[in-house]
Amino acid sequence: MAELKYEITENLGVLSENAKGWTKELNRVSWNGYPPKYDIREWSPDHSRMGKGVTLTDEEFENLKKLMNGEAVDLGGDDVDEADII
Repeated sequence: MAELKYEITENLGVLSENAKGWTKELNRVSWNGYPPKYDIREWSPDHSRMGKGVTLTDEEFENLKKLMNGEAVDLGGDDVDEADII
């Protein structure tokens, strides 16, 4: 199995901490040398180990913020008229 390379390029904040000292964080993380993405996951105190998480592109992160603010998200899909299907 190939080694996973990562670099936390920006720490945006800690969401919570468990009894063992692991923190759930929102960070910008570069995975395997690719441009950084938004990332939410648990990290050990020294950031040498991590739990499962969610990684979001810039667009996905902006859509998440809109949804959390009660705004509609336009995914840019084509509007389909039912008459066109039949």
